[in-house]
Amino acid sequence: MSKSTVLVQVTAFTAAISLTACIGTNQCPSPDVSPAEKTQPSFTKIIGQDTVQSAETQTGTHTEMQVVTGDSATQILDQFHLTTPDQTPTILVQTRVDTVMMMLPPCDKTHFSHCTLETTMDPYKAFPALANYVFSYADTLSRAGQTDSASVILNSFSSMAPMWEKWQAQSDTLRDAFGKRREEKAKEFESMALQIQNMNRVQASYSMVAETADSLISQLAPGDSLANWAEGQKKIAYKNTLKKAQKEFDGIKTLADEKAQFAEARKQTEEFRMRYRDFEDTLHVQAFLAHVDELEKATDSETAKMWEKNDPAAALAKADTLIATEKFEKAKDLLNKLKSSKLRKEATEKYIVLADAYCNKQRKTTSQLFAKSQKQTDEVKKKKLLNDAMAPLDKCLTEFPETTQREKVENNKKFIEKELAK
Repeated sequence: MSKSTVLVQVTAFTAAISLTACIGTNQCPSPDVSPAEKTQPSFTKIIGQDTVQSAETQTGTHTEMQVVTGDSATQILDQFHLTTPDQTPTILVQTRVDTVMMMLPPCDKTHFSHCTLETTMDPYKAFPALANYVFSYADTLSRAGQTDSASVILNSFSSMAPMWEKWQAQSDTLRDAFGKRREEKAKEFESMALQIQNMNRVQASYSMVAETADSLISQLAPGDSLANWAEGQKKIAYKNTLKKAQKEFDGIKTLADEKAQFAEARKQTEEFRMRYRDFEDTLHVQAFLAHVDELEKATDSETAKMWEKNDPAAALAKADTLIATEKFEKAKDLLNKLKSSKLRKEATEKYIVLADAYCNKQRKTTSQLFAKSQKQTDEVKKKKLLNDAMAPLDKCLTEFPETTQREKVENNKKFIEKELAK
């Protein structure tokens, strides 16, 4: 392993857990021995081929130091007068920093204080991880015969209580400050929040609510509680407007399907499209316009004249029989022809019955294929069965997009897609 320099800013926690140690064949000096050369810097320790150099800088309650580590540690010499914890150099001597850092949250791996805003530092993981490392290090010293140094490390824990109290007090102070900031932010955006709320109360259009909500969200940090609230208000507005749009669109459909007013249906559809751009795909507006064209052609065709010689009521009864016997293609053809007769409304209603019957049949086939796939242990064969199970659902949506089963079919598709993704 090549030499690496890790700059570690140790908090008051590690300042309290002062470490000084010896590992190797040489014995540690007794605690009352002074440094051999007082003219040297505060400390210089040789660890194998690496050097740990003094770089202590006091900044608030933090001590900054430079630790140069290597793969092996053959010797560490105690050069300090170890009478009290206060006189113990505040340095964490370690042979492998990586072990500790992997146990800590994913901050900048070279400096504890450089955690970014995106990183969540969890004290319940960070502090126990560091403490366990200290215990492990002390145990290593003891096993190497350096019991004095190990005892100094462990004795430092007896003075931790005041630190915890200080940290708890600081935590309370910060929480109060955060609460004040939250109140200030709420007050700053109060007018916009009330505006959004009032628009939803009167069921304003989705586009109006979304525009104001997006403006508010753009000024907030991702994940902010107020931003989440604004997103929720957008969903409420969407549902309200969709319900209103659906009702209006159903009225336009009646013009074409029941009254044969094709030109008026087209005109109102275009006006509807301009006012409900956000719902054009959801309500299948373009597909409806194509449907209107087909109806108009059928009305002006020879098919319309056919009903001058044939009884549409008898044909409608026959369609019932075809649906019951699952002759869906013939039933569909007959009902489409009946839409150009005087029983246009009844034929349209029966067409929905046909669509639902067909889609229920396809969903049943899907259910059977899915059940088989779950019994299959071969992954390749299982995937094939799942793909086969998807096909009937696609048929339903392609053949009869008007079905009232559409939402159920789409949910079934999503479920199978998740199974395929596993």
